[in-house]
Parts: sequence; C-alpha cells; structure tokens
Amino acid sequence: MLIPFDALVAKIAALFRANGCTDPVAAVLADNCAGAERDGCKSHGLFRIPGYVASLRCGWVDGAARPRIEVSAPGLIRVDGANGFAQPALAEVRARAAATARSQGIVLVAIRNAHHFSALAPDVEPFAEDGLLAIAMVNSNCEVAPFGGRKAVFGTDPMAFAAPRSGHPPLVFDQATSVVANGEVRLAARRGEDLAPGTGIDRAGNPTGDPKAILDGGALLPFAGHKGNALLIMIEILCAAIGGGRFSHEIDRTGFESGQTANTGQTLIVIDPTAGGGALPDFVGRVESLLSAAREAGQERFPGDRRLACRRDSYSRGIEVSQETMDSIEALSQTDPARSHAR
Repeated sequence: MLIPFDALVAKIAALFRANGCTDPVAAVLADNCAGAERDGCKSHGLFRIPGYVASLRCGWVDGAARPRIEVSAPGLIRVDGANGFAQPALAEVRARAAATARSQGIVLVAIRNAHHFSALAPDVEPFAEDGLLAIAMVNSNCEVAPFGGRKAVFGTDPMAFAAPRSGHPPLVFDQATSVVANGEVRLAARRGEDLAPGTGIDRAGNPTGDPKAILDGGALLPFAGHKGNALLIMIEILCAAIGGGRFSHEIDRTGFESGQTANTGQTLIVIDPTAGGGALPDFVGRVESLLSAAREAGQERFPGDRRLACRRDSYSRGIEVSQETMDSIEALSQTDPARSHAR
C-alpha cells in the first residue's frame, strides 16, 4: 500500500508514545524513521521499529529522558543524553550548535550516554540546508572485528558529511565503516541471500558471506581492510573517548538482553564556511566547480542522488509499505502495560 509521509509519521509517533516516549521524543523518532523509509533507506526505516520498541519495553533506553547540555569551551559542547535516544538529544542542541558555529567558525558537539539506531544523513542534512558544513560520526553496537582480528571490537561506526550547494539540495553522504551496515546483513538473512565473500567472519574467525553466520556469533569486517580499520579507531576515539561515552566493546546489556539499541556516543563537527569572509572565494561556487569537474570526467551520480530521487517519488506517490508491516506497527502501538511515562 502507498501511505503519505505525514500519515506514516503520525502512525509511528503514536507507536512511540504508546511505548513510553514523551511527545517531543516520539515526534523526532517518527520523523526520523519515516524519513529513512521515504528516502529508500530501508535498513534504517520501519525495519528498525521492533528494535526501538524492544529497547524501550525492557527499560534499556529511557523514552522520557531529558538531555543535559554542557558548554565545556567556546567551541566544544558536550551533551549527556541521560540514557535516551541520540536524535532528540541532537534536536535539543542543534540551534545552539549552529549559532556557535556562526560565531566561532566551528563547533564540536559530543553526545554521550545516548542511543543512536538510525541513519546519520538526517543528522547533518539540516545544517547544510542552513549553509553550514557538518560531519557526524557515531560508534555503535559491537559488531565489527578489527583488521586481522577474530572477534568484534568496534561498531559499524557510520560517518556522514553534508555540504551546502548553490541551487541544489545539499551534497550528503552517509556510510558505515564496515563492509556493509548491520541492517543490510539482517535484511539479507531475512531474504535468504548471501553477501559478498569476505564481508564478515563466522564465530570461529573464518571469512564468510553468510549473513546468518555473521549474526550468529560472527562479526563484520572493516571496509577497505586496514584503511577502514583506521577510520573505525578514529570514530571510536572521537565518539567515546572525547565525549566520555562508551566504546562499542564496553556496551553491557546485562539485565536488558532484549535491548537492541547502542548506548554509546555521537560527535558532530559543524563549520561555517563563510566565517572570516574577506578575500575567500565563494564557497558554494567552489563546491559546484568541483562537482562540475567530476561530472565532466565521467561521474554520473553523486552521493545522495538516489536518496533524493526516492524522496521525490515518495512525496508524489506515497511511501510503499506492506500490509504486514502496517499490521506490525498497529500491534506494537498497543500500550505496553509494564511501562508508562507522564507525557
């Protein structure tokens, strides 16, 4: 069935409210999940909702958490997510981060003690829509073995980048630093499809492309071998060490085994490319000249093109959602009697 974006957001928000989220948190999460589905990012859209709900119902994450903002230095803002979701914590600090970037030229935002369970593109795109550059990273569930290793130490640890353009939507990329995202592994396992050989290792440390073997005590591998491994180390340090959060391998779900989200850290760097002004050339003009050179050299598609095409199609036609998925959303929207929060 085809569902308008706003109608899907409303249904998902009701689901989150029924499972212990406050109205503001439910609104942010619903827009995020529906937005991923709208943009064709199926592995981070409606597919993730059961994991959100399981984490809420077992008490692993607090859907009523109120993040605490700590201005540590003129260009450094730390945020304690209070064991809530990372997206609402970012929503709380977004305006302050943008204002600081404009006044200081650059700001680093380090969020700790927060659960990120979605795509990163939605975190950086709004900054670029306001003319700012943004880089985001998050360390996640311990699912990736180091290069040459035999067990998981890192998360899939995605990173995203957004830059404003002239007369076009922002240039945005969002990618895991593992060979593929964990959501893609889970979707492949559900469909009974194999992944490329060497995507991961099994529980004995042997290379494999079997998604079930990767999920059953195995691990994913870094993309590009030692080069991806270096980025994983960088992201773990920037997201956990600098913000006071947990490394991926430090996540302990004892007592909350049904929780699926990752209580780790997220770091964003936001830059005002016009800061200083003076004799600097026009920034967005320089971006366009670079993309034009790549296009003339034969590059036909740029990061985000497919996502934007899916978005346009979703707004014009509606979002394709199966009846089975809608039935699941309705079922999960039944209030969990074990949990309740004042709205």
